[in-house]
Amino acid sequence: MNREYLIEANHIKKYFPIKAGLLSRVIGHVKAVDDVSFGIRAGETFGLVGESGCGKSTLGRVVLNLQRATSGEVLFDGTNIHQVNRQENLKLRRDMQIIFQDPFGSLNPRFLVSDIIGEPLRVHLRASAKEMDERVVELMSLVGLDPSRRNRYPHEFSGGQRQRIGIARSIALSPRFIVADEAVSALDVSVQSQVLNLMMKLQKEMGLTYLFIAHGLNVVRHISDRVGVMYLGKMVEIARTDDLFAQPLHPYTAALLSAIPKPTPHRRQERIVLQGDVPSPANPPSGCRFHPRCPMAQERCSKEIPELIEVGQDRQVACHFPLA
Repeated sequence: MNREYLIEANHIKKYFPIKAGLLSRVIGHVKAVDDVSFGIRAGETFGLVGESGCGKSTLGRVVLNLQRATSGEVLFDGTNIHQVNRQENLKLRRDMQIIFQDPFGSLNPRFLVSDIIGEPLRVHLRASAKEMDERVVELMSLVGLDPSRRNRYPHEFSGGQRQRIGIARSIALSPRFIVADEAVSALDVSVQSQVLNLMMKLQKEMGLTYLFIAHGLNVVRHISDRVGVMYLGKMVEIARTDDLFAQPLHPYTAALLSAIPKPTPHRRQERIVLQGDVPSPANPPSGCRFHPRCPMAQERCSKEIPELIEVGQDRQVACHFPLA
């Protein structure tokens, strides 16, 4: 156990069974997350990126104990969250919250905004109607919404405003840790920056710790202190944000960075185009899972699984032949 971290995930695996036949016989497993370890320090934002289907959202849910890990452990401030009883889990739930991707689908359309934001207060704190209303007014002001609109329904708000409602709900109990699962991917670019700035403002004011899950590196650069890159259920690189963008060590990270548009249209961008499709997590390649698409792959890559090893301060990479 490393008390340097508020959140510590050790050798997390999450497999989903593949069933067939009338008796639903298990014929295989989808290895959504396969032996992933990382830590998040108190007060920092850890960005988690990768292509769709790499397992990052599943990992986020395992970290929150919304899904049980097949094996491995998640420690929150030294407590193994997968071994707590119901009462202890309810207490942990106050400290660990989530912001969902879809700002409309995650809100009950039949609830007033005041009920949506106030529900955690009713469930966990058994707050009175007056206490709930006062807290809702405070929370809406905190996230930049007009409290006089608290008795309206979610469809009466824009996408960005609905995500602010979701954020207000997630901070209602003053949590210590929040998983933001693609929290800005459904928003326009201009609205994305506003929501990211709001999240950073709340982090400073409330001492929040984030696991920020996103599809692209260009979004996590704005908010993250450190970044983890996932590919097909494996963590392939972890680094400080500035270090990652200055010099990626894993070929997959380099390919993701090359896809980010540069504000220099007169200069020719060298794009690293990956060949082939992402393999199935139900039947991943032997050795390094990236080797069938890697421009640097050698024979060793197809036979040996690279370990995620320390190569510098706050720097880890899982590659037999790192770029630098």
